[in-house]
Amino acid sequence: MGDLENLLLLDGEIFPMDNGYWVKFEAKVVEVSENIPHGIRYSLTLHDKNNHRIIGYDNAHSFKPSTFRYGARKTSLDHIHKKEETFAYEFDCAGILIEDFWKSVNYYLENH
Repeated sequence: MGDLENLLLLDGEIFPMDNGYWVKFEAKVVEVSENIPHGIRYSLTLHDKNNHRIIGYDNAHSFKPSTFRYGARKTSLDHIHKKEETFAYEFDCAGILIEDFWKSVNYYLENH
């Protein structure tokens, strides 16, 4: 089974973590477009015990685009939420997305 299939199988899964934190995965195949060039709509989130999103990797909605080098604009919807800040994210593949998300979750939980 490949990384994409693994991500899609995680759709709707919720994982309880220590200290009341929890993780939720959402992933669906969608039509390829300029905003979703890889054809996967996803939302991977870490929440605290009060249900506040702490970290989120998603492309489920638009965000204020960042300007990249040489004036190029980001057209894909891929981005990261870290509390109140939003950062552009470069989606490479489903496996790296899952790995990047868990690294962020583990870093946050180890430092808070």
